[in-house]
Amino acid sequence: MIQTGILGTGRALPEKVVTNFDLEKLVDTSDKWITERTGIKERRQASPEETTSTLSAQAGRNALEMAGLSPLDLDLIICSTISPDMPLPSTASLIQRELGAGTCCAFDMAAACSGFLFGLTVADQFIKTGKAKYALVIGAELLSRYLDYQDRATCVIFGDGVAASVLGPVNTGAGILASEVHTNGTFADHLFIPAGGTARPASCETVQARDHFIKMRGNELFKVAVRSLEEVSARVLEQAGISPGEIDLFIPHQANQRITEAVRERLNIPVEKVYSNISRIGNTSSASIPICLDECVRSGRIKKGDLILMSAFGAGVTWGSVLIRW
Repeated sequence: MIQTGILGTGRALPEKVVTNFDLEKLVDTSDKWITERTGIKERRQASPEETTSTLSAQAGRNALEMAGLSPLDLDLIICSTISPDMPLPSTASLIQRELGAGTCCAFDMAAACSGFLFGLTVADQFIKTGKAKYALVIGAELLSRYLDYQDRATCVIFGDGVAASVLGPVNTGAGILASEVHTNGTFADHLFIPAGGTARPASCETVQARDHFIKMRGNELFKVAVRSLEEVSARVLEQAGISPGEIDLFIPHQANQRITEAVRERLNIPVEKVYSNISRIGNTSSASIPICLDECVRSGRIKKGDLILMSAFGAGVTWGSVLIRW
């Protein structure tokens, strides 16, 4: 069977930086409060001219350049996002048009913070079965568009950013060694946007009620996230016959530094093997892991033969883990 690996990575971040001190002027919070509870010091915010698709195309070009491929080489584009340009058509189709990627298969995937790992898992099946040779998987979020700056529980956490990976066939022994993804709709109302869909279409009432913004039950999610991330990470390692001590790098979703630390301790992974950029980037949902991945690749933190464990948890609730040998 064909083995799937990552051939190139790329990211695109808005230029505007929003610090904790900036947020102190907007909502009842402080740098100390935000830092202690989340580990975040700053995050990026897209300009009015920037969209999910324009930043995604930029990240995609960077990933294709690293892979040595052109957009016309792509057989598949998956855009993992919960902040699309518009409800119709898919953001992936707009990215395809912007890249000039011909008529390859392109679609969106909504799995929130786990979206990039869901995308990797789906693209892996396309490549392994011969339905596609090269795939572009993008994690893209402009969550600043959905933040209520009267709600200090959410507006301090999320930021904007996009990152992409080009997948294709690699030599046996490398690439994706194991993956597992899950969803449990029982917790769907723990992290959601109440209005704007078919259940509650946009109206004067929903706008006045501020129901088009992200709502979150953070304390309840914390416990579910830590347990789910620990369990799925351990299972993926077991599937591949790899012990936690053999991991060269652990890239968790950048949700909260306390969650990362709790999962790290439970998996018994040394601090120096865990990558975090949450202090600089914040929580960018589906974009957080691929942004970290691109930073590590371009800085030389990831080298050929390294074992990389990536794990995420998000709204839905969704969670998953992917183990890859570089």
